[in-house]
Amino acid sequence: ALVLGFGTFFTWLALGEDVSFALERMVTVMVICCPHALGLAVPLVAAISTSISAKNGLLIRNRTAFEASRKISTIVFDKTGTLTKGSHEVVRIVPLSSDYDKTELLKYATAVESPSEHHISKGLRRKAKEENIEIPSVTDFKYNAGVGVSGTVNGKKVQAGGYVLMEQLNKEVAEDKDEGIETKIFTIVDDEVIGFVTFADEIRESSFEAIKILQKNNIKVFLLTGDNDKVAKDVADKLGLDDYMAEVLPDQKQDKIIELQAKGEFVAMTGDGVNDAPALAQADVGIAIGSGTDVAAETADIVLVDSNPKDIANLLLFGKATYRKMVQNLVWATGYNIVALPLATGFIPGLMISPAFGAALMSISTIICAVNAQLLKGSLKSKVDN
Repeated sequence: ALVLGFGTFFTWLALGEDVSFALERMVTVMVICCPHALGLAVPLVAAISTSISAKNGLLIRNRTAFEASRKISTIVFDKTGTLTKGSHEVVRIVPLSSDYDKTELLKYATAVESPSEHHISKGLRRKAKEENIEIPSVTDFKYNAGVGVSGTVNGKKVQAGGYVLMEQLNKEVAEDKDEGIETKIFTIVDDEVIGFVTFADEIRESSFEAIKILQKNNIKVFLLTGDNDKVAKDVADKLGLDDYMAEVLPDQKQDKIIELQAKGEFVAMTGDGVNDAPALAQADVGIAIGSGTDVAAETADIVLVDSNPKDIANLLLFGKATYRKMVQNLVWATGYNIVALPLATGFIPGLMISPAFGAALMSISTIICAVNAQLLKGSLKSKVDN
Protein backbone atom coordinates (compact mmCIF):
# COMPACT_ATOMS: atom_id res chain seq x y z
CA ALA A 1 0.00 0.00 0.00
CA LEU A 2 2.83 2.42 0.85
CA VAL A 3 4.77 1.65 -2.32
CA LEU A 4 1.72 2.08 -4.55
CA GLY A 5 0.65 5.20 -2.66
CA PHE A 6 3.97 6.99 -2.91
CA GLY A 7 4.39 5.73 -6.48
CA THR A 8 1.07 7.36 -7.40
CA PHE A 9 2.04 10.58 -5.59
CA PHE A 10 5.37 11.02 -7.37
CA THR A 11 3.92 9.94 -10.73
CA TRP A 12 1.32 12.72 -10.61
CA LEU A 13 3.94 15.24 -9.55
CA ALA A 14 6.09 14.16 -12.48
CA LEU A 15 3.11 14.63 -14.77
CA GLY A 16 2.76 18.24 -13.62
CA GLU A 17 -0.18 17.97 -11.20
CA ASP A 18 -0.13 20.02 -8.00
CA VAL A 19 0.75 18.57 -4.61
CA SER A 20 -2.84 18.57 -3.26
CA PHE A 21 -4.11 16.47 -6.18
CA ALA A 22 -1.18 14.05 -5.96
CA LEU A 23 -1.65 13.77 -2.20
CA GLU A 24 -5.37 13.05 -2.61
CA ARG A 25 -4.62 10.26 -5.10
CA MET A 26 -1.95 8.85 -2.80
CA VAL A 27 -4.33 8.72 0.19
CA THR A 28 -7.09 7.12 -1.90
CA VAL A 29 -4.71 4.43 -3.19
CA MET A 30 -3.49 3.66 0.34
CA VAL A 31 -7.07 3.37 1.60
CA ILE A 32 -8.06 1.06 -1.26
CA CYS A 33 -4.94 -1.08 -0.87
CA CYS A 34 -5.39 -1.50 2.88
CA PRO A 35 -5.68 -5.33 3.03
CA HIS A 36 -8.45 -5.60 5.61
CA ALA A 37 -10.72 -7.76 3.45
CA LEU A 38 -7.81 -9.79 2.10
CA GLY A 39 -6.46 -10.37 5.60
CA LEU A 40 -9.85 -11.50 6.89
CA ALA A 41 -10.84 -13.59 3.86
CA VAL A 42 -9.41 -16.91 5.10
CA PRO A 43 -8.92 -16.51 8.90
CA LEU A 44 -12.52 -15.42 9.41
CA VAL A 45 -13.88 -18.45 7.53
CA ALA A 46 -11.50 -20.72 9.46
CA ALA A 47 -12.57 -19.32 12.83
CA ILE A 48 -16.28 -19.52 12.05
CA SER A 49 -16.06 -23.06 10.62
CA THR A 50 -14.16 -24.26 13.71
CA SER A 51 -16.78 -22.73 16.00
CA ILE A 52 -19.69 -24.17 14.02
CA SER A 53 -18.06 -27.61 13.92
CA ALA A 54 -17.49 -27.65 17.68
CA LYS A 55 -21.11 -26.66 18.38
CA ASN A 56 -22.23 -29.59 16.22
CA GLY A 57 -19.96 -32.13 17.89
CA LEU A 58 -17.16 -32.09 15.30
CA LEU A 59 -13.83 -31.33 16.97
CA ILE A 60 -11.16 -30.25 14.47
CA ARG A 61 -7.65 -31.04 15.75
CA ASN A 62 -5.87 -30.55 12.43
CA ARG A 63 -7.16 -27.68 10.27
CA THR A 64 -4.97 -28.64 7.31
CA ALA A 65 -6.53 -32.10 7.20
CA PHE A 66 -10.03 -30.63 7.58
CA GLU A 67 -9.51 -28.25 4.66
CA ALA A 68 -8.06 -31.13 2.62
CA SER A 69 -11.22 -33.20 3.23
CA ARG A 70 -12.66 -31.73 0.01
CA LYS A 71 -10.20 -33.95 -1.91
CA ILE A 72 -11.28 -37.23 -0.33
CA SER A 73 -12.01 -39.87 -2.97
CA THR A 74 -12.27 -42.91 -0.69
CA ILE A 75 -13.42 -43.27 2.89
CA VAL A 76 -12.64 -46.43 4.87
CA PHE A 77 -14.91 -47.36 7.77
CA ASP A 78 -14.08 -49.62 10.67
CA LYS A 79 -17.11 -51.82 11.32
CA THR A 80 -17.58 -52.35 15.02
CA GLY A 81 -18.78 -49.27 16.85
CA THR A 82 -18.68 -47.13 13.73
CA LEU A 83 -21.08 -48.53 11.12
CA THR A 84 -22.57 -50.85 13.72
CA LYS A 85 -23.72 -50.18 17.27
CA GLY A 86 -20.85 -52.19 18.72
CA SER A 87 -23.17 -53.86 21.24
CA HIS A 88 -22.19 -57.46 20.36
CA GLU A 89 -25.08 -59.20 22.07
CA VAL A 90 -24.67 -62.92 22.71
CA VAL A 91 -26.71 -65.01 20.27
CA ARG A 92 -25.67 -68.61 20.94
CA ILE A 93 -23.62 -70.47 23.55
CA VAL A 94 -22.52 -73.82 22.12
CA PRO A 95 -20.51 -76.32 24.25
CA LEU A 96 -18.27 -78.71 22.31
CA SER A 97 -17.08 -80.75 25.29
CA SER A 98 -19.12 -83.07 27.50
CA ASP A 99 -17.20 -81.77 30.52
CA TYR A 100 -18.55 -78.22 30.14
CA ASP A 101 -22.15 -77.08 29.90
CA LYS A 102 -23.37 -73.67 28.71
CA THR A 103 -22.93 -72.11 32.13
CA GLU A 104 -19.34 -73.31 32.49
CA LEU A 105 -18.52 -72.24 28.93
CA LEU A 106 -19.90 -68.76 29.52
CA LYS A 107 -18.08 -68.56 32.86
CA TYR A 108 -14.64 -69.35 31.41
CA ALA A 109 -15.15 -67.23 28.29
CA THR A 110 -16.25 -64.22 30.33
CA ALA A 111 -13.50 -64.67 32.91
CA VAL A 112 -10.64 -64.66 30.42
CA GLU A 113 -12.16 -61.78 28.44
CA SER A 114 -13.12 -59.67 31.47
CA PRO A 115 -9.95 -57.50 31.70
CA SER A 116 -10.40 -56.44 28.07
CA GLU A 117 -12.41 -53.38 27.03
CA HIS A 118 -13.30 -54.94 23.68
CA HIS A 119 -16.96 -55.03 22.63
CA ILE A 120 -16.88 -58.85 22.85
CA SER A 121 -15.86 -58.65 26.50
CA LYS A 122 -18.65 -56.20 27.29
CA GLY A 123 -21.19 -58.46 25.58
CA LEU A 124 -20.04 -61.47 27.59
CA ARG A 125 -20.18 -59.55 30.87
CA ARG A 126 -23.72 -58.40 30.13
CA LYS A 127 -24.80 -61.97 29.38
CA ALA A 128 -23.13 -63.36 32.51
CA LYS A 129 -24.83 -60.72 34.65
CA GLU A 130 -28.16 -61.53 33.01
CA GLU A 131 -27.65 -65.23 33.83
CA ASN A 132 -26.49 -64.42 37.41
CA ILE A 133 -23.20 -66.22 36.82
CA GLU A 134 -20.36 -65.44 39.24
CA ILE A 135 -17.22 -64.79 37.23
CA PRO A 136 -13.90 -66.07 38.64
CA SER A 137 -10.82 -63.87 38.54
CA VAL A 138 -8.13 -64.19 35.89
CA THR A 139 -4.37 -63.93 36.28
CA ASP A 140 -1.52 -63.73 33.76
CA PHE A 141 -3.86 -61.99 31.34
CA LYS A 142 -2.45 -61.36 27.87
CA TYR A 143 -4.04 -59.62 24.90
CA ASN A 144 -2.90 -60.48 21.38
CA ALA A 145 -4.35 -57.83 19.05
CA GLY A 146 -6.47 -59.34 16.30
CA VAL A 147 -6.00 -62.86 17.64
CA GLY A 148 -7.46 -63.21 21.12
CA VAL A 149 -6.77 -63.27 24.84
CA SER A 150 -5.31 -65.72 27.32
CA GLY A 151 -4.96 -66.09 31.08
CA THR A 152 -5.21 -68.42 34.04
CA VAL A 153 -8.67 -69.10 35.48
CA ASN A 154 -9.16 -71.50 38.44
CA GLY A 155 -5.64 -72.79 37.84
CA LYS A 156 -6.37 -73.63 34.20
CA LYS A 157 -4.87 -72.05 31.09
CA VAL A 158 -7.71 -70.41 29.18
CA GLN A 159 -7.66 -68.85 25.72
CA ALA A 160 -10.40 -67.15 23.72
CA GLY A 161 -10.44 -65.90 20.14
CA GLY A 162 -11.75 -66.33 16.64
CA TYR A 163 -10.69 -68.38 13.65
CA VAL A 164 -7.22 -66.80 13.58
CA LEU A 165 -6.48 -68.18 17.04
CA MET A 166 -7.80 -71.59 16.04
CA GLU A 167 -5.49 -71.64 13.03
CA GLN A 168 -2.49 -70.65 15.15
CA LEU A 169 -3.27 -73.47 17.59
CA ASN A 170 -3.90 -75.92 14.71
CA LYS A 171 -7.36 -76.67 16.06
CA GLU A 172 -9.96 -78.11 13.73
CA VAL A 173 -13.32 -76.37 13.64
CA ALA A 174 -16.33 -78.64 13.28
CA GLU A 175 -19.01 -77.59 10.82
CA ASP A 176 -21.65 -75.41 12.43
CA LYS A 177 -24.99 -76.16 10.76
CA ASP A 178 -26.67 -73.24 12.54
CA GLU A 179 -23.96 -70.72 11.68
CA GLY A 180 -25.33 -67.41 10.51
CA ILE A 181 -23.99 -63.91 10.07
CA GLU A 182 -22.32 -63.86 13.46
CA THR A 183 -18.98 -63.24 15.10
CA LYS A 184 -17.76 -66.48 16.66
CA ILE A 185 -15.41 -66.65 19.66
CA PHE A 186 -13.95 -70.01 20.71
CA THR A 187 -12.83 -70.86 24.25
CA ILE A 188 -9.92 -73.25 24.86
CA VAL A 189 -9.24 -74.64 28.35
CA ASP A 190 -6.00 -76.56 28.91
CA ASP A 191 -5.64 -77.03 25.14
CA GLU A 192 -9.20 -78.39 24.74
CA VAL A 193 -11.77 -76.46 22.68
CA ILE A 194 -14.72 -76.45 25.07
CA GLY A 195 -17.10 -74.48 22.87
CA PHE A 196 -17.90 -71.17 21.26
CA VAL A 197 -20.09 -68.13 21.76
CA THR A 198 -21.56 -66.18 18.86
CA PHE A 199 -22.39 -62.48 18.77
CA ALA A 200 -24.53 -60.27 16.57
CA ASP A 201 -23.89 -56.58 16.02
CA GLU A 202 -26.68 -54.39 14.68
CA ILE A 203 -26.04 -51.88 11.88
CA ARG A 204 -26.82 -48.28 12.85
CA GLU A 205 -29.82 -46.80 11.03
CA SER A 206 -27.81 -43.64 10.34
CA SER A 207 -25.17 -45.70 8.51
CA PHE A 208 -27.50 -46.32 5.56
CA GLU A 209 -28.15 -42.62 5.02
CA ALA A 210 -24.49 -41.67 5.53
CA ILE A 211 -23.33 -44.14 2.86
CA LYS A 212 -25.89 -42.84 0.35
CA ILE A 213 -24.78 -39.24 0.93
CA LEU A 214 -21.09 -40.09 0.49
CA GLN A 215 -21.63 -42.13 -2.67
CA LYS A 216 -23.90 -39.42 -4.08
CA ASN A 217 -20.92 -37.09 -3.73
CA ASN A 218 -18.68 -39.51 -5.68
CA ILE A 219 -16.84 -40.81 -2.63
CA LYS A 220 -16.09 -44.55 -2.61
CA VAL A 221 -16.91 -46.28 0.68
CA PHE A 222 -14.91 -49.28 1.93
CA LEU A 223 -15.25 -51.48 5.01
CA LEU A 224 -12.14 -52.55 6.94
CA THR A 225 -12.62 -55.15 9.67
CA GLY A 226 -11.01 -58.01 11.50
CA ASP A 227 -14.25 -60.00 11.35
CA ASN A 228 -14.63 -63.03 9.11
CA ASP A 229 -15.50 -62.68 5.44
CA LYS A 230 -19.12 -63.78 5.87
CA VAL A 231 -19.88 -61.08 8.46
CA ALA A 232 -18.03 -58.39 6.49
CA LYS A 233 -19.78 -59.29 3.23
CA ASP A 234 -23.18 -59.23 4.91
CA VAL A 235 -22.62 -55.72 6.30
CA ALA A 236 -21.14 -54.48 3.01
CA ASP A 237 -24.05 -55.87 0.99
CA LYS A 238 -26.70 -54.45 3.32
CA LEU A 239 -25.12 -50.98 3.23
CA GLY A 240 -24.29 -51.11 -0.48
CA LEU A 241 -20.58 -50.43 0.04
CA ASP A 242 -18.16 -50.26 -2.87
CA ASP A 243 -15.85 -52.90 -1.39
CA TYR A 244 -14.77 -54.52 1.87
CA MET A 245 -11.61 -55.95 3.43
CA ALA A 246 -12.18 -58.73 5.97
CA GLU A 247 -10.03 -60.69 8.44
CA VAL A 248 -7.53 -57.83 8.59
CA LEU A 249 -5.26 -57.95 11.65
CA PRO A 250 -4.63 -54.67 13.53
CA ASP A 251 -1.05 -54.38 12.26
CA GLN A 252 -2.32 -54.84 8.67
CA LYS A 253 -4.88 -52.01 8.71
CA GLN A 254 -2.24 -49.37 8.10
CA ASP A 255 -0.93 -51.38 5.14
CA LYS A 256 -4.41 -51.44 3.59
CA ILE A 257 -4.56 -47.63 3.77
CA ILE A 258 -1.12 -47.40 2.16
CA GLU A 259 -2.28 -49.70 -0.67
CA LEU A 260 -5.24 -47.42 -1.42
CA GLN A 261 -3.01 -44.34 -1.35
CA ALA A 262 -0.59 -46.03 -3.75
CA LYS A 263 -3.49 -46.33 -6.21
CA GLY A 264 -3.89 -42.55 -6.15
CA GLU A 265 -6.78 -42.42 -3.69
CA PHE A 266 -7.08 -39.56 -1.19
CA VAL A 267 -8.15 -41.59 1.83
CA ALA A 268 -10.14 -40.82 4.97
CA MET A 269 -10.20 -43.44 7.72
CA THR A 270 -12.74 -43.68 10.53
CA GLY A 271 -12.39 -45.81 13.63
CA ASP A 272 -12.83 -45.95 17.38
CA GLY A 273 -10.34 -48.43 18.77
CA VAL A 274 -6.67 -48.73 19.71
CA ASN A 275 -6.29 -51.10 16.76
CA ASP A 276 -7.36 -48.31 14.40
CA ALA A 277 -4.77 -45.75 15.57
CA PRO A 278 -1.99 -46.59 13.04
CA ALA A 279 -4.48 -46.53 10.15
CA LEU A 280 -5.96 -43.23 11.38
CA ALA A 281 -2.47 -41.72 11.47
CA GLN A 282 -1.62 -43.04 7.99
CA ALA A 283 -4.79 -41.80 6.31
CA ASP A 284 -4.85 -38.39 4.64
CA VAL A 285 -7.71 -37.53 7.00
CA GLY A 286 -8.18 -39.52 10.21
CA ILE A 287 -11.61 -39.37 11.87
CA ALA A 288 -12.14 -40.85 15.34
CA ILE A 289 -15.49 -41.70 16.87
CA GLY A 290 -15.78 -39.93 20.21
CA SER A 291 -17.14 -42.96 22.05
CA GLY A 292 -13.96 -44.87 21.20
CA THR A 293 -10.56 -45.01 22.88
CA ASP A 294 -8.36 -42.08 23.87
CA VAL A 295 -5.58 -43.44 21.65
CA ALA A 296 -7.78 -43.25 18.55
CA ALA A 297 -8.91 -39.72 19.45
CA GLU A 298 -5.33 -38.53 20.02
CA THR A 299 -4.20 -39.94 16.67
CA ALA A 300 -7.07 -38.59 14.57
CA ASP A 301 -7.26 -35.24 12.79
CA ILE A 302 -10.95 -34.86 13.59
CA VAL A 303 -12.99 -36.28 16.48
CA LEU A 304 -16.74 -36.85 16.36
CA VAL A 305 -18.39 -36.43 19.76
CA ASP A 306 -21.35 -38.64 18.80
CA SER A 307 -21.12 -42.11 17.29
CA ASN A 308 -23.21 -41.13 14.29
CA PRO A 309 -21.91 -42.06 10.81
CA LYS A 310 -24.08 -39.31 9.31
CA ASP A 311 -21.84 -36.79 11.09
CA ILE A 312 -18.96 -38.06 8.96
CA ALA A 313 -20.83 -37.31 5.74
CA ASN A 314 -21.86 -33.99 7.27
CA LEU A 315 -18.25 -33.21 8.11
CA LEU A 316 -16.87 -33.93 4.64
CA LEU A 317 -19.52 -31.82 2.92
CA PHE A 318 -18.94 -29.02 5.42
CA GLY A 319 -15.22 -29.16 4.61
CA LYS A 320 -16.05 -28.57 0.95
CA ALA A 321 -18.39 -25.70 1.85
CA THR A 322 -15.69 -24.11 4.03
CA TYR A 323 -13.14 -24.26 1.23
CA ARG A 324 -15.61 -22.70 -1.21
CA LYS A 325 -16.19 -19.81 1.20
CA MET A 326 -12.44 -19.24 1.48
CA VAL A 327 -12.10 -19.14 -2.30
CA GLN A 328 -15.11 -16.82 -2.65
CA ASN A 329 -13.69 -14.39 -0.09
CA LEU A 330 -10.25 -14.43 -1.68
CA VAL A 331 -11.71 -13.83 -5.15
CA TRP A 332 -13.85 -10.97 -3.86
CA ALA A 333 -11.06 -9.33 -1.85
CA THR A 334 -8.56 -9.63 -4.70
CA GLY A 335 -11.07 -8.63 -7.39
CA TYR A 336 -12.11 -5.59 -5.38
CA ASN A 337 -8.52 -4.35 -5.25
CA ILE A 338 -7.96 -5.01 -8.95
CA VAL A 339 -11.06 -3.01 -9.93
CA ALA A 340 -10.83 -0.22 -7.35
CA LEU A 341 -7.10 0.47 -7.61
CA PRO A 342 -7.15 2.02 -11.12
CA LEU A 343 -10.05 4.24 -10.02
CA ALA A 344 -8.11 5.32 -6.94
CA THR A 345 -5.01 6.31 -8.92
CA GLY A 346 -7.02 8.60 -11.18
CA PHE A 347 -5.20 7.39 -14.28
CA ILE A 348 -8.50 6.48 -16.02
CA PRO A 349 -9.91 9.69 -17.56
CA GLY A 350 -13.30 10.63 -16.14
CA LEU A 351 -13.24 7.86 -13.54
CA MET A 352 -11.94 8.88 -10.16
CA ILE A 353 -12.97 8.23 -6.55
CA SER A 354 -12.38 10.33 -3.46
CA PRO A 355 -10.56 9.13 -0.31
CA ALA A 356 -13.89 9.05 1.58
CA PHE A 357 -15.54 6.94 -1.11
CA GLY A 358 -12.48 4.68 -1.17
CA ALA A 359 -12.76 4.18 2.60
CA ALA A 360 -16.43 3.31 2.19
CA LEU A 361 -15.60 0.75 -0.53
CA MET A 362 -12.92 -0.78 1.67
CA SER A 363 -15.38 -1.11 4.57
CA ILE A 364 -18.07 -2.58 2.32
CA SER A 365 -15.59 -5.13 0.95
CA THR A 366 -14.67 -6.21 4.48
CA ILE A 367 -18.34 -6.48 5.47
CA ILE A 368 -19.11 -8.62 2.41
CA CYS A 369 -16.32 -11.06 3.35
CA ALA A 370 -17.62 -11.22 6.93
CA VAL A 371 -21.24 -11.79 5.87
CA ASN A 372 -20.20 -14.45 3.36
CA ALA A 373 -18.28 -16.28 6.08
CA GLN A 374 -21.31 -16.13 8.38
CA LEU A 375 -23.37 -17.93 5.72
CA LEU A 376 -21.48 -21.09 6.72
CA LYS A 377 -23.71 -21.32 9.79
CA GLY A 378 -26.61 -22.59 7.73
CA SER A 379 -24.58 -24.99 5.60
CA LEU A 380 -23.50 -27.69 8.06
CA LYS A 381 -26.90 -29.37 8.33
CA SER A 382 -28.50 -28.14 5.13
CA LYS A 383 -25.81 -29.79 3.00
CA VAL A 384 -26.74 -33.21 4.33
CA ASP A 385 -30.47 -32.52 4.45
CA ASN A 386 -30.39 -31.62 0.76
